[in-house]
Amino acid sequence: MIKNTFLILVCIIFFSTKSTAQHSVAREWNEVLLEAIRLDYARPTVHARNLFHSSIIMYDAWAVFNETAETVFLGKNYGDYSCSFEGITTSANIENARHEVMSYAMFRLLNHRFKNSPGATTSLENFRNLFLSYNYDENITSLDYAATNSYAALGNYIASEIISFGMQDGSNEENDYRNKFYTYSNDPIVLEQYEETNNVTFPNRWQPLAFDLFIDQSGNPQPTSIPDFLSPEWGEVTPFSLKKEDLEILNNGFESTFYDGFDSYVYNNPGAPVYIQNSNENGIDDPYKWHFSLVAQWSSQLDPNDPTVIDISPGSLGNVDIANYPETFEEYKNFYKFYEGGDIGTGHSLNPVTNAPYIPQLVKRADYARVLAEFWADGPDSETPPGHWFTILNYVNDHPQTIKRVEGEGAILNDLEWDVKSYLALGGAMHDSAVNTWGIKGYYDYIRPISAIRYMAGKGQSTDASLPSYDPHGIPLIPGSIELIESGDVLAGDNNENVGKIKIYAWKGPDFIQDPTTDIAGVDWILGTHWWPYQRGTFVTPPFAGYVSGHSTFSRAASEVLTMLTGSAFFPGGMGTFSIEQNNFLVFENGPSEDFTLQWATYRDASDQTSLSRIWGGIHPPIDDIRGRIIGEKIGVEAFTLAKEYFTGIALSPNNLKLNVTKENCLNNNDSEIIISSLNKTLEFQFSLEGKDYTFKDKITIENLNPGNYSFCATPVQNIEYEQCFDFIIEEPNTLQVKLETNNGESVNEANVEIVYGTPPFYITINSAFSIQENESNFKINIKEGDKIEITSAIPCEGNFSQKIVSKNDAIIYPNPTIINSKIFIPEEVEEVFTEIFNAQGQLISSKKYTVENNEISIHFELLNSGVYYIKLHLEKHQTITLVKE
Repeated sequence: MIKNTFLILVCIIFFSTKSTAQHSVAREWNEVLLEAIRLDYARPTVHARNLFHSSIIMYDAWAVFNETAETVFLGKNYGDYSCSFEGITTSANIENARHEVMSYAMFRLLNHRFKNSPGATTSLENFRNLFLSYNYDENITSLDYAATNSYAALGNYIASEIISFGMQDGSNEENDYRNKFYTYSNDPIVLEQYEETNNVTFPNRWQPLAFDLFIDQSGNPQPTSIPDFLSPEWGEVTPFSLKKEDLEILNNGFESTFYDGFDSYVYNNPGAPVYIQNSNENGIDDPYKWHFSLVAQWSSQLDPNDPTVIDISPGSLGNVDIANYPETFEEYKNFYKFYEGGDIGTGHSLNPVTNAPYIPQLVKRADYARVLAEFWADGPDSETPPGHWFTILNYVNDHPQTIKRVEGEGAILNDLEWDVKSYLALGGAMHDSAVNTWGIKGYYDYIRPISAIRYMAGKGQSTDASLPSYDPHGIPLIPGSIELIESGDVLAGDNNENVGKIKIYAWKGPDFIQDPTTDIAGVDWILGTHWWPYQRGTFVTPPFAGYVSGHSTFSRAASEVLTMLTGSAFFPGGMGTFSIEQNNFLVFENGPSEDFTLQWATYRDASDQTSLSRIWGGIHPPIDDIRGRIIGEKIGVEAFTLAKEYFTGIALSPNNLKLNVTKENCLNNNDSEIIISSLNKTLEFQFSLEGKDYTFKDKITIENLNPGNYSFCATPVQNIEYEQCFDFIIEEPNTLQVKLETNNGESVNEANVEIVYGTPPFYITINSAFSIQENESNFKINIKEGDKIEITSAIPCEGNFSQKIVSKNDAIIYPNPTIINSKIFIPEEVEEVFTEIFNAQGQLISSKKYTVENNEISIHFELLNSGVYYIKLHLEKHQTITLVKE
C-alpha cells in the first residue's frame, strides 16, 4: 500500500507539478477532477465523458464573454438536447465573471457526478474546499441568471443543463451507466482455480473473469465475483466531433446462437479482427495464433535477471510514420519484433531544439518493459488513460519552454484562455475515443490474451500432427518459447500427468509474489494454461473486450491534439521525461533494478510507447493496437479541428440553421413566410430559393410565398466546408370546418359542436343574433328546431358555417358552404345510398352510389364550379338538401 501511494504521488508530481506561479481557475478545477477520478472506479469511458463535460463547462464559461468564440453547449442545440440562453450583462471585470461562472458550474457538476463514488467523502470535500477558497457561497442555488444578472446563477444553470443533457445522451447515467442489452457469450474463467482446459465456447469472443470462488453442495466450484463488461453500448453516447457519415449501426449477435444481440453504434468501423482458423500443421501461419503467441513471447522479456540491454533514448526508439503502419499479415510480422520486443522505430537523429543528438540511455530490456507496462497501465488508483493524457497536457502547459500560441501561431494566450481551449480539444478527443472504441468493443466483443492463450494451450499444439496434443486450435510450437512437456521435465508432475501438455516460457505470475516490496516473480517455464498478463493479481485484465485497444486510440488521439495545439510534434525542449527510481516504482513486484528515465521526443512517440506497453503487459495483441492507433489519429485531428472552429467562432453544429414555416392565413392570399435563423452569430450564409439569391448573418425572413414544395441548401459565405439543406411544404390553408350534432330526444334542444378546423375564438350566431363566443374546439349550445346557426372564426377569410336545425329524421350536410368536400348525415340505417347532384338550372351533374359509414357519406366537390347545388338522396323517404360550393 505504501508503494502504491508513492506511485500515485510520483505521477501527480511529474505530470501535474505546480509552478510557483498561480494556476488558472480552470487548471485548479481540472486537478481536483483528476484526483476524484483516481479515487473512483476505473471507468475510462465514464471519466472521458466527465473530463469532456467539465471541459465544455469551463470553455463555455470563458467563451460566453468573448466576442469571437462560439460556445459549445450554452445557447446551442447539442445532439438531441437544446440548451437555451437568454444572455447576460457583461461584467466590468470579465475575468472575475468567468471565474465565478466556472466555479459554480464545476462545483455543481462534480458534486453530482461523484456523489456515489467510493471516494466520495474525500472528493466532495476537495470540491468544497476549492470552492470555498474562492469565498463563494454554496447556498446560492438559483438558476435564474436572467432575472438577477447573477454569474453564480449562470454557473448553476450551465451545470443543471449539462446534467440534464447527460441524463439523455445515451450513457444510461440515470441507472449508474449499467448495461441495457449486453450478454457475454463465454462462461467466466475462474482465476483461483487453474483448469486443464479453458472451455471457451466462442474463441473469438470476450470471456469475463471470476475473481472469487465457492464450492456448492455438490462440490461444484461457482464463481461469485464477475465484473460486468464495461460500457459495451457506449457507441450510442452523444459524441463531440465524430461524424454521422462514419457511423454504422450493427447487430452484435453475429456469432451467437443463444441470443439476438443488440444494435451497436460503430463509428469508423475498422473491420473484423483476426479470427481463429483450423490449422493444418501450420499454426504459426494463422494470424490469430501468431498475434497471441507474440504476446506470450514478449512475456518472456520481463525478468530483470535477463542481461539484455537496449538503448531507450529518443535517438533509438520512436519516430514511426503512420504511413508505415501494417495492414497485411506479412506487414504485421515485419512491423513487430517477435523475439526481441518493440517495433521498427529507429529514433531521431537530432533534438530539433538543441540541434544535438539524443544521449543514449542503456537499460535492461526487462526493466524497461516492466516499467512501461506499469506506467501506462492506468488501471485501479489512476486517472485512467484519458486522465493520464490530461496530466501530460498539464505537464506541457507548465513547461517553461511552452509558448502558449494555438498551433504555434498568433498571439500568446493567458493561462486561462490556453487552459480552457486545450482542455476542450483534448476532452473532446478523449470522449470521442471512448465512444468510438467502446462501440467497436461492444460490437466485435473480442477475446483477451489471457483467455486466448489459455484456450489454445488447453487445446494443445497446432504445429505437428505426429506429436502429442495436436489440435487445429492449438497454440503453435516455438522452440525456446512454446514447447511440449516431456518426461523428466520439472513440469511433468509426480505421475507425468502433464507430459504432452503445453508449456510457455513467460512471466510466472502473481502466485510467485508474496511481498511486492521485495519479491520478483521472474520468468520461467510454466504450464500454458497458467499463463498470466503482467498485471496485479486483483486486476489481471480490464473487464471489457480487447479489440480495439483503448490505450492506443486514446493515446494517438491525444498526441495528435497536442501536436496540433502546440504547433510542434515535439515535447517542449525536444524531449519529455519521467524519472524512474530503482526498486521504488513497480507496484505488484519489486523493481526496477536500476534508476532510469522514460524519454519521448514527440507526443506520437509517447503514444506508440503506450501501445507497445499493452503488449508487454499481456493486455492486447498487435491486431488490437494498430487499428486503434489509426482511429485515434483520425479522432485527434477531427476533434482539434472542431475545437478550433469554436475558438474562431466558425463552429457549426449539424443543426445550426433553424427553419420556421408560416402557412397562408387565407386561401389564395399567398402570404406565407419562412424565417431562417442561425445559432452561429459570426458567419454569413448564402442560399438560393425560387431563382433568387439570399445572404444573411443572424436571421432572414422571406415573405409572400405561394403554397407548394420548396427546397434549398445554405452554405457559409466564408470558405468553410459546411452545408445544411431543407425540404419543406407550404400547404393550402383550410376553411372553417364544423361538425354539429343535435340531441336524440323527441324534440331538439341542444347541439354538440366540434370545430374540425378553424382559428379561435369562434363566434356563434343564432337566428342572426349574436349568442356566444367560444375558445375551445368542442362545446355545446342551446337550440330549438328551426333555428339557423351561423359560426365564424377569428380569421374572416376562413369562411363561415351555416346550418338550419332540423330533426334527426332529416339529412344534414357539413361543412356548408364547402370548397373541397362535405359529409352528409344519413338519418336511416342503410349500408348504401344512391345520390344525384343537380345544379341551379336543374341539370343532373352526377349520380353515384355511396357506402354509408357511421351514418355518414363523404362527397368530393373539388371539380365543381362555385355555385348552388341540390343533392337528392334516394332513401326510404327521399330528401333533397342544398349545398353552396365556394
